[in-house]
Amino acid sequence: MFFFLADKHVLAMAVLRLLSSMIELMAAVLMLKLNRVDAALKINAVLALVGPTVMMTVMALGLWGLAGKIAPAKMVTIIVGVGLIFYGVRQQ
Repeated sequence: MFFFLADKHVLAMAVLRLLSSMIELMAAVLMLKLNRVDAALKINAVLALVGPTVMMTVMALGLWGLAGKIAPAKMVTIIVGVGLIFYGVRQQ
């Protein structure tokens, strides 16, 4: 099945998500190979950094792609919404 991707922002977003999923899969395989709880926790800690970084990068690409296509007030609403997501999941 082939997809027609006319927008370079959508392509970049999809590639980043594919890269993220490959990192997650490799981490799971590495956890199984090492077969140690301490090593698995270290790998999981690294993944905890990768996830939000990928999310922020994909959101930035999406917002960049929308720039000029939507009203500035809606863009601010989206940015505030992303900020609220991070505020809501931050550690106390």
